[in-house]
Amino acid sequence: MRLTDHTDYALRVLMYLGAHDGRLATTDEVATLHGISHNHLTKVVNQLGHAGFVKTVRGRAGGIRLARPACDITVGDVVRCTEPDLHVVACLDGRPSGCAYADTCCLKRIFRSATSSFLDVLDRVPLSSLLAPAGAPA
Repeated sequence: MRLTDHTDYALRVLMYLGAHDGRLATTDEVATLHGISHNHLTKVVNQLGHAGFVKTVRGRAGGIRLARPACDITVGDVVRCTEPDLHVVACLDGRPSGCAYADTCCLKRIFRSATSSFLDVLDRVPLSSLLAPAGAPA
């Protein structure tokens, strides 16, 4: 399984905001730090805002900050929000796959279990545990 760049960028934004403890940051700051397209990062931040992970403040002195404490956000929450498809194989999405083994396949159960285990681990990782120590570069 490979997570999308969108999810990677979302986690980077949240880590940056968490490390800056309530200070308003700009998408330009984060984009420049990580070498990410400002336009792409704006889409990421928009989704994070709609999902309740970040609060956006408009205007000249505006910016973004975490909408809730970093300890209340898990990596699993973010991955579920930002990943469009967590199905390891096509037959898990419920649509007909054309697979000759579709009715008797044991792999579906195994892949569902593996995905569930993956997310269970991510659910145990709060954003706060990913933040750089005070004074270290974010």
